[in-house]
Amino acid sequence: MTTAYSLTSALHSHVAQTIAAAGGWIGFDQFMALALYTPGLGYYANDSVKFGTLPHGRQAGQLLPGSDFVTAPEMTPLFGQTLAAQVAQALEVTQTSEIWEFGAGSGALALQLLESLQAMGRPLPRYRIVELSGSLRSRQQKTLEKYVHNVHWVSELPDALQGVVLGNEVLDAMPVKLLARSSGVWYERGVALAAAAQPSQAEAAAAFVWQDRLTDLRPPVEIDGAHDYLTEVHLQGEAFIRTLADKLRVGAVFLIDYGFPEHEYYHPQRHMGTVMCHRAHQSDGDPLSDVGLKDITAHVNFTGIALAAQNAGLGVLGYCTQARFLINCGLAGHLENASLAMRVQAQKLIMEHEMGELFKVIGLYRGEPWDAIGFAQGDRTHTL
Repeated sequence: MTTAYSLTSALHSHVAQTIAAAGGWIGFDQFMALALYTPGLGYYANDSVKFGTLPHGRQAGQLLPGSDFVTAPEMTPLFGQTLAAQVAQALEVTQTSEIWEFGAGSGALALQLLESLQAMGRPLPRYRIVELSGSLRSRQQKTLEKYVHNVHWVSELPDALQGVVLGNEVLDAMPVKLLARSSGVWYERGVALAAAAQPSQAEAAAAFVWQDRLTDLRPPVEIDGAHDYLTEVHLQGEAFIRTLADKLRVGAVFLIDYGFPEHEYYHPQRHMGTVMCHRAHQSDGDPLSDVGLKDITAHVNFTGIALAAQNAGLGVLGYCTQARFLINCGLAGHLENASLAMRVQAQKLIMEHEMGELFKVIGLYRGEPWDAIGFAQGDRTHTL
């Protein structure tokens, strides 16, 4: 039995037992949480390699162990070096000396930021990483060995914190509820067991099936038209923002992810939702198969994030595309002395058909408002 088969079999059994104990049905948000975060088994809690540049090829028609997707810090160190300008300004303006990073992945962004801040001649901040995955924490510790005295790992937030909070591709991995409109009636789409499946059955991934139940939940805006429609609501992501707001005494928050403002997110033509899976640098739309072996994500509704922040007492520093944010923070200057290969990779961060337009940055603050350099030009806050 291969490790992958053993892993997905054990997780399948656990999820199946959870569904059975819940009466035969769970919401997709609970399924997504189990698939991604079940200790030792979920995608982000197991030992598979997730972050990198390319899978390691094929042998006998099978993918060799490798990464599943690449994030900006793994793509080029220029991402963190450029972001460091905004972080340095935020630390100075807020008069704080801590960085809190959620979901630090391989640790590449933390390393880039600490090296860049050190190169600026700034006192190194205390760097806190909030990480639930033991395997990712181990990888981060190896990446950040030379900053062992500055970096600390925590599994939960203190009652109060201050400083600069960072999250690169964190919101998209937070569980979402699925809402489906069929013949004008709204349902919550969840997951059930196929008729032949028993909780002890560990084989076929097809044992998990979609099942809709009537619900009073609705998208935050009315969806024009009478056509069938599938979308998400981001209750956990918004709850995360409220938790941050409750604990942040002074400081700033910068969240970078792919998504849209509300009027684009819930456009009548976006009728298939945004949930996607990622494995070996390929995407698919079936989160019910190969559970635990691939990432499950949904695009971010940035209007919902901004409203949750404001309702909880945070202000909005700005909102813009990743391309505009990085250019505002001085990416062009870093490119001047970069190698050709590094410039090519960095271009992917800002090109419209790559990450430049789809990825957005939202900045939040607690305290007095100030002008963040990342939003100096091209601020789209008015579109939220």
